[in-house]
Amino acid sequence: MEVHSFLHSDTETYTHVLVDAKNKQCAVIDPVLDFDAKSGHTNTADVDTVIEFVREHDWELVYIIETHAHADHLSGAIHLKETLGGQLVMGCHITEVQKIFKQIFNFDTSFRTDASQFDILTDEGDTLALGDITITAMHVPGHTPADMAYIAADDEKTVVFVGDTLFAPDVGTARCDFPGGDAKTLYHSIQRLLALDEDTVMYLCHDYPSKGRKHCPTTSVAAQKLGNIHVKDGINEAEFVQMRERRDATLAMPRLIIPSVQVNIDAGHLPQPEDNGVRYLKVPINALT
Repeated sequence: MEVHSFLHSDTETYTHVLVDAKNKQCAVIDPVLDFDAKSGHTNTADVDTVIEFVREHDWELVYIIETHAHADHLSGAIHLKETLGGQLVMGCHITEVQKIFKQIFNFDTSFRTDASQFDILTDEGDTLALGDITITAMHVPGHTPADMAYIAADDEKTVVFVGDTLFAPDVGTARCDFPGGDAKTLYHSIQRLLALDEDTVMYLCHDYPSKGRKHCPTTSVAAQKLGNIHVKDGINEAEFVQMRERRDATLAMPRLIIPSVQVNIDAGHLPQPEDNGVRYLKVPINALT
C-alpha cells in the first residue's frame, strides 16, 4: 500500500492517492477544483497535477472517494472522472444533506435527493476492493450527517482517511454548526476512530498548522489521544460539547460554503448552462446563520 498526498494551498485541503502498486490500481480521495470566488472562474490546475501523477505511473483509477459534501472547496471529482474514469463514491447519508440544502437553495424538482448522482453509496461496514487493499466505510456523523471515514488495509498496514472529523492534534476537531451537524454525535464518532489501533496512521482532509509548524497530511491515533486540543484522553462528552458549541458560535462561515455545497451535493457537477451558455450559482440571502 502506498499513499501520496497533494496539498491544495488555497483551501489547505489534502487530496490523497491510495495505491496498490502491485496491481497498478488507485483511488483518489477528496479531489479539489480550483475556484476564484471574486471572478467566478474555475480551474483544474491542482486536480490536473493529480491526474498527471496517476498517468505517469500507469495506474488505473478505480474509485474517486468523497469523505463528505465539503463546504470549503468545490470537488474536482467530475473532471477527474471524465479524464481518468473511476467510480464516484459517497456515503449514503448524503441524501439527508441533499434534502436540507435543496430547501436552503430552493432547487426545483429536477434536483435529485436520492444520491443517484454518485456511482457507489457506502454505509457503515461496507467494503470496496482495490487490488489487495480492502477499504472499509465507517459512518462518522457530527460535522455533517453524511461524513464517512475510510479504513484501508492490506497485509502490511492499516490507515484511515478521516475527512473533516479530526484535524491535527494542535488544530482539534470539525465544527458542528452547519445544518444537520451535532457536537454530541461528533464526539461519539471521534471515539470510534480513537478506538482503532494506536499506531494507525490518520490521513487528514485539511491541515491548518499553528505558527511555526509546516503542513502535514498525517497524524496517528496515539498522537490524537495524547494531544488533540479538543478531544484528547480525559475530555468527556459534556466538556467536548460545551467547548465545541461555544467555539462554533464564534466562527465565520467558510469562504466558499455557498458555491461549494450546492456543487458538491450534486456530486461535483456545475449547474447546467442557461440559454445564454453561462452557468450560474445561487446565493441565498440571510439563509445561513
